[in-house]
Amino acid sequence: MTERARAVYNTVGHRKLLQTDGDALSVMVSDTVIVSQDGTGNFSSINDAVSAAPNNTNGANGYFLIYVMEGVYEEYVSIPKNKKYLMMIGDGINRTIITGNRSVGDGWTTFNSATFIVVAPNFIGVNMTMRNTAGPTKGQAVALRSGGDLNVFYSCSFEAYQDTLYTHSLRQFYRECDVYGTVDFIFGNAAVIFQNCNLFPRQPRQGQGNEVTAQGRTDPNQNTGIYLITS
Repeated sequence: MTERARAVYNTVGHRKLLQTDGDALSVMVSDTVIVSQDGTGNFSSINDAVSAAPNNTNGANGYFLIYVMEGVYEEYVSIPKNKKYLMMIGDGINRTIITGNRSVGDGWTTFNSATFIVVAPNFIGVNMTMRNTAGPTKGQAVALRSGGDLNVFYSCSFEAYQDTLYTHSLRQFYRECDVYGTVDFIFGNAAVIFQNCNLFPRQPRQGQGNEVTAQGRTDPNQNTGIYLITS
C-alpha cells in the first residue's frame, strides 16, 4: 500500500463502519490501487481499476482497495457480481465525484440509468459523491443502484432528482450519507438501514410532490424495508 493510500485508509480504518454488539469489526486490505486523473496513480479510469480486482475472492485475505483521488470522473461504474470484497475510498464528498446523465427521458430504463451500479456482495464505498445530472425534467434517473448483499456506504453523497438511490435488493447499510432528490428518491426492495444520514428533498416540478421513500415490497412475507435511524 502506498503512503497516500495508507493515510486515506487509516482515516476510515479507526471508524466503526461495521459493528456487531457494539464492537467494531476489523477490515483488512489485501491489495491497493490508485485511480487519478493526473497520471500519478495506477489507473486513470475507475472501471479499469475494478477490472484489475481479483475475481470471486472469499475475503479471507481482506478487501481489494481502490483509492480514487479527487476529481470529476465522467464514467458509468459497474461492480459486477464476481468482484467480491471490494472497497472504494475517495477524497471526500464533492471532491471525488462520479457523474453521468442517463435517464428514462432519454430512452434508458430506470434500472439501467444508474451512474454507479453495484451487484457484487460485500462492497464498501467511502468518501465519494455519486451523481446523475439528467435533471428534474427527464424522469427517473438513478445515481446509485445497489443490489449486492451486505453492501456498506459511509460518508457518501447520492445526488439526482427522481429515483436517486435504488436500493434494489438484499441487505444494505448507509451511514452518515447525504441523499438528494424529488420523487421516490429512495426506492427498491432491500432490507436497508440509514443511520445518521441526511435526506434533502429538492424543488420538484410543478404538480410533483416530494415522496422521500418508495418501498417496493409486493410479498408481505418478505423481510425487506427502509429503516431510518438517528442517534
